[in-house]
Amino acid sequence: MTELILSGPVGRIEARYNQSEIEGSPIALILHGHPRAAGSMQDRVAVMLHKLYVERGFSTLRFNFRGVGKSQGSFDNGTGELADAASMLDWLQGINPNAKFTWVAGYSFGAYIALQLLMRRPEIDAFIAVATPCNHYDLSFLAPCPSSGMMYFGSNDLVSPPLDVERSVSKIRTQKGELVEWEEIEGADHFYKDQLGVLRDKASAYIDRTMALPRRPVPAGRR
Repeated sequence: MTELILSGPVGRIEARYNQSEIEGSPIALILHGHPRAAGSMQDRVAVMLHKLYVERGFSTLRFNFRGVGKSQGSFDNGTGELADAASMLDWLQGINPNAKFTWVAGYSFGAYIALQLLMRRPEIDAFIAVATPCNHYDLSFLAPCPSSGMMYFGSNDLVSPPLDVERSVSKIRTQKGELVEWEEIEGADHFYKDQLGVLRDKASAYIDRTMALPRRPVPAGRR
């Protein structure tokens, strides 16, 4: 794993990166939890997701949003953080120009930013959203959702209660050929204190299942 300082919209961005040795490997961008709640790229969920993609041969990047760790700037209520994520996706694509598949995965606040990002970047093929704070953020902007993905939530999550997640996700409509799934993890709280291994196994299976599917056609002008 390489420690990086990259250029972002408001200055330096601290990141961690693994480059796959596989030619044309898929790429994955990992987004961490809320900066105002001590979220960083060292979140145990973010680290777990990073390792999961690396184990599958992905070139994988995670980073600190502005104002976190060595990243410059200050918290911007999601707008600036979305710009950070877009900038990091640009960098990841720039050094992997032949990548055949693009994923974004986020935890908590990072899940919300990931969903915002995929609405703006049609080259994102799939996503994983963990503990999306649906009671704090309206997901009606997913209209329709352009990519397939999985949303995980814990039965004991008090930060983003299961009922709120199910209510929000059930209303999501997708573009033709795409599917958004959701799954409750029994006993998990918002931080997956005792259920990180279960989350890992489920996310692992989802990635493998998705990557085994026939590649969807790439719309003109997407790449």
